[in-house]
Amino acid sequence: MIRKVLFPFLTLALAAGLVTSAAAEEYRIAIQKLVESDMRGWIQSEQVVTAIREQNKTSATLNQSDIDRQDKAWRAETENGDQKMINAVLGNALSAYLRDVQSKSGGLYTEIFVMDMKGLNVGQSNITSDYWQGDEAKWQDTYGGGASALLIDEVDFDDSSQAYQSQVSLAVIDPANDEIIGAITVGVNVDMLD
Repeated sequence: MIRKVLFPFLTLALAAGLVTSAAAEEYRIAIQKLVESDMRGWIQSEQVVTAIREQNKTSATLNQSDIDRQDKAWRAETENGDQKMINAVLGNALSAYLRDVQSKSGGLYTEIFVMDMKGLNVGQSNITSDYWQGDEAKWQDTYGGGASALLIDEVDFDDSSQAYQSQVSLAVIDPANDEIIGAITVGVNVDMLD
């Protein structure tokens, strides 16, 4: 009970920069436990792995100009009414699966998005501001960081979910050959951690 009351206080203090590194480490430990007890199972699901495999077939042929063009188109769609590209990703089977995982978490997961071998979105529970994550640590440090790579970002207030969250990123492994095929980022509502 003390922990459930203490975490919201720590969240506010951490976000304000008033908490020691020991308290910040407590969040990291709680998130690591969550990764092992819940997240790894659905992250390595057939739905996630199959969707990444399929998109990697197309992404393998893309050069940086292709990626930049797609990312620019996505960003433009976030600002205007025509969202053909965004709707295609949000409407795919993986995105439906991720929305279901997020919904069943009861608010613990604030966002989920899966990236391919180039850092491009494969599926997502909510609209991301950009299509290409390959220029960000969430993809670089996990896809390029080895099978056990785990990136836990600092706690931040997320306007879209109106919650204090930490983004947690991991590599996605193809069980057929133990190769890294993509990455995933999950926003975790730190006020709901046990």
